[in-house]
Amino acid sequence: MSIRMAGVDELPLLQDIERAAGQAFHDIGMSAIAADEPPALAVLAGYQRAGRAWVRVDDANLPVAYLIADVIDGSLHLEQVSVHPGSAHRGMGRSLIEHAAGHAKDEGLPALTLITFARVPWNAPYYERCGFWYLDDAELTPGLRALRRREAEHGLDRWPRVCMRRDL
Repeated sequence: MSIRMAGVDELPLLQDIERAAGQAFHDIGMSAIAADEPPALAVLAGYQRAGRAWVRVDDANLPVAYLIADVIDGSLHLEQVSVHPGSAHRGMGRSLIEHAAGHAKDEGLPALTLITFARVPWNAPYYERCGFWYLDDAELTPGLRALRRREAEHGLDRWPRVCMRRDL
């Protein structure tokens, strides 16, 4: 399996991956998250045009996982990492994160950042195993603070959220 840039024609597949991956939230009482719609095609197309929408593909060259990222306050911010449940637990997400880290290094960016659920096993605890650490409020950059405010406006603070960072 390899990693490559997502094709424009594959963006609906990324939405399908997101919907499938989101179903795991039902099992832990976070049905509102499971029901949340994936990013709109226009949003995904923006990441693709910016060169920050990567897919991990199967042997048939079809996406089974994806990662989209922004540049926030001089770091590569992982906006979304999703793996189709049929391909989970095989290192897909980690390989995408490592690919994004290589891209960030190539671009001269010093770190990866993300915002995630603190108590969901495949969120913050997983990212800790990938080398990220928790940022306290004093360490948040203006861009991360703005993202947290937008998340709160959308109700994501119903569950504990954390900002994390990994230096490169």
